[in-house]
Amino acid sequence: MKKQTDRLRTEKIRGQGPTEIFSEFAQKHDVAVNDFSKAIFETLKKDFPTLVFRFRKNISKKEINEKLNSVDSRLGVTLILQKGGIKPDGGIIEVKDKNDKWRIVLVCEAKYQGKDIENISKGILVGKKGNQVLMVAGNAIERSHKNINEIRNIMIDEKHFPYILFLQGSNFLTETIVVKRPDGTEFILKHDLGMLNRIDRLTAANYSLPINQNNCENILISVDGQFVMLQAVSIYTKATEWTVEEMLPIMRDVSLTSLKTIGVIE
Repeated sequence: MKKQTDRLRTEKIRGQGPTEIFSEFAQKHDVAVNDFSKAIFETLKKDFPTLVFRFRKNISKKEINEKLNSVDSRLGVTLILQKGGIKPDGGIIEVKDKNDKWRIVLVCEAKYQGKDIENISKGILVGKKGNQVLMVAGNAIERSHKNINEIRNIMIDEKHFPYILFLQGSNFLTETIVVKRPDGTEFILKHDLGMLNRIDRLTAANYSLPINQNNCENILISVDGQFVMLQAVSIYTKATEWTVEEMLPIMRDVSLTSLKTIGVIE
């Protein structure tokens, strides 16, 4: 039934034009963010025909260092791996500004960690001995910090930071939920359980701002009379699967904020 629902949803989106690039498997979390980024890319080209956009899969460390060094000669001077770089899940969307310079419009990543909800609802026990209800959370999210920091580096002189991090799974709960077992009994899944929750490790990347909000515009704070500009990730999280209807408006909203901040639209 779920496959049929996903197929019908994808066909519905296909009929809208630019988003026809969605495949039948676009609802899978590990591929959706890349497909959706490409859909937003095509939609932006259609909605703003006078602007020039490009989509890139990765950015080299060499290019990042060159940008840093152009801002301040003390920066961007260390490079060990000549072919190093970053490859965000959703790629990078850029636009040419009024001075014909490429500016970043959108960067997206998606992290799925924690199958406790699925396991409990199916009555599956976990652990080495197969006698645990909950699985201790892993650290698969650590790579996100590297990508975030490198995008900050290449956007060091920008007034916006269009980085979206979509989180899904029991390791990213923001509220306690109740999960039903196959026999009808209920299990309380606490969001503040230390062995389970890993979201605090990612809110370190957005100064612990509220979850599920657009943080694309940089924040100015005053320190000893001097202004400091903060670039915060926009973190969106769900316990269950993200749908196309939920992700696309978020990505479009952040993209439009970028275009307005860059000054290519009003």
